[in-house]
Amino acid sequence: MSEHKKHVPWLLYPFYLIWRLLIWVIRTTGRLIGAILGLVLLIAGIAISLTVVGAIVGIPLAIFGFLLILRSLF
Repeated sequence: MSEHKKHVPWLLYPFYLIWRLLIWVIRTTGRLIGAILGLVLLIAGIAISLTVVGAIVGIPLAIFGFLLILRSLF
C-alpha cells in the first residue's frame, strides 16, 4: 500500500507523530501475535501428524502455521 504524503500544519505535527507511533505499535504487535500463533499452529500440526490418522488434519494445519509465520515476517 502506498501512502500519499500530506502536508501537516506545524501546530498539529505533535499529534501526527503520536498517531504514527500508535499505528507502528499496533502493526508491530499484530505481526508478533501472528508469528506466535503461526508457530503454535505449526507445532500442533507436526504433533498431530505423528499419528497416521491425524496426518489428514495435521499436515494442512502445519502448512497454515508456516504460511502465517511467513506472512508475519514479510
